[in-house]
Amino acid sequence: MSLAKEEAAAGGLTYEEYLLIPDDGRRHELIGGEHYVTPAPTTVHQRFLGRLYRVLSAFVYEHNLGEVFFAPVDVVLSRRDVVQPDLIFLSQARLGRLTRENVQGAPDLVVEVISEASRRLDRKLKRALYANHDVLEYWIADPELKICEVYRRDEENRLVKVAEYEDAGFLTSPLLPGLAIDLASLW
Repeated sequence: MSLAKEEAAAGGLTYEEYLLIPDDGRRHELIGGEHYVTPAPTTVHQRFLGRLYRVLSAFVYEHNLGEVFFAPVDVVLSRRDVVQPDLIFLSQARLGRLTRENVQGAPDLVVEVISEASRRLDRKLKRALYANHDVLEYWIADPELKICEVYRRDEENRLVKVAEYEDAGFLTSPLLPGLAIDLASLW
């Protein structure tokens, strides 16, 4: 069977088809070839994300650890899995995955800031997607509820919840040695 016939039999969209979707100010993503659309984020979402980006980006730059990006940037995990996480960190070891157009493969760290519109997508579908790919750490932040969950690879290479912060606390990560993020300052 030809590749084109295999793709048609598999159903769903490919990255090449995704690129044809017009820019309408909303976030478009593919998971298993299925097209997901979420509205533009709220100001609460953007305020939290901006504060987190400034902290992470400054630390990563100061210690020459890699690069930090915020949405929209395409992360191409496969031809049928293309996401635009709110924030990603690529270590020096993974910078080869960065191209002019997108990131080809999993970042070390993915952060999703959830809202009512993205709750199911971020907590279930994307968490499973990142678990099936090479994401080392996944943070889910809910600025409305002031909760941050941290998922990390365990000894069996599973992405498992290792911490949950409510309202306050200092978030740390082995990916970013020496960094302690005061969550209360981000909400």
